[in-house]
Amino acid sequence: MSSAILERQANSQGLPGLKSFRGPFLVLLVFAVVIPQVHSDYLFDAILTPFLAISLAALGLNLLTGYAGQVSLGSAAFMAVGAFAGYNFLLRIPGLPLLAGLAFAGLTAAVIGIVFGLPSLRLRGFYLAVSTLATQFFVQWALTNISWFSNDDTSGVISPPPLHLGGFALDSPVRRYLLCLGVVAVLTFLAMRLVSGQTGRALIAVRDSELGARVLGVKVLRTKLFIFAVSSFYIGVAGALWSFAYLRTIEPDGFDLDRSFQILFVIIIGGLASIRGAFLGAAFIVVLPLLLSRAGAILLGPGFDSGLVDLVQKIFLGALIILFLRLEPAGLSALVGRLRIRRNAT
Repeated sequence: MSSAILERQANSQGLPGLKSFRGPFLVLLVFAVVIPQVHSDYLFDAILTPFLAISLAALGLNLLTGYAGQVSLGSAAFMAVGAFAGYNFLLRIPGLPLLAGLAFAGLTAAVIGIVFGLPSLRLRGFYLAVSTLATQFFVQWALTNISWFSNDDTSGVISPPPLHLGGFALDSPVRRYLLCLGVVAVLTFLAMRLVSGQTGRALIAVRDSELGARVLGVKVLRTKLFIFAVSSFYIGVAGALWSFAYLRTIEPDGFDLDRSFQILFVIIIGGLASIRGAFLGAAFIVVLPLLLSRAGAILLGPGFDSGLVDLVQKIFLGALIILFLRLEPAGLSALVGRLRIRRNAT
């Protein structure tokens, strides 16, 4: 009986079914076959690769916050754990395949996520969000002050080892993009299966009412720790891709509190409890600085430098988040959904 109730609740929450896999597959086909034919290093290096890495991090946070209702402000910490763990695994284990290194990076972040997810067993809401800040500050302090993590490099900025996959050197923007695309596609498919099954229904139940979830037979404590681990795994892999494929450097300062808020803004703008929302929000966050830079250059000329772009971006994002929370709490995903319904109705 509890399974039937959870099933009806999932349907009311709009969890994806198998039919919804058709659209993402077509999008993946375009990204994998058509876009690589475009000969533009700038497109892959500055737009698509960071878009995929941020999308994956946002997807991980959305599983935790959007579906399970567990607020976290430490996403950048788990990205940093993934980046440094992947670096050390590939550096210290000769011949370790790149994909195995990424998997170990995610698993390391998952273990850290479970440890710092323990407060969620007692805390919730604002207090849980504050406790996750401890993760952010502790991880950044450890990576900065314990030189072993950076292989005793005194510069503070280290370079990842050369990337190879199946005998192919990933030494070009398009190859690094395809690596990110493949990893993100697989993990997104697994996330869609996760939230569309019994586990997804349990997450929704925990988010809506822990007491009600217990009545329905959901093991709340185990579900919380499980989703902390899964979310941290996704974010850790995203951190490794962000450093290996996009920045091509690894440093603790690249994963500061601003990065955590950026990932949080992505899921607010894109839409909580929405797989599609993670990608829509990430696209918006990646493209926004480019649009502001072009618009500022046209309107204000050369005086519109990168510092001013960053300031205007923060002001614009703050105002936009207030508008979304007030007018469209479900984010861009809900807007796109309504547009599709109207198009199908005409």
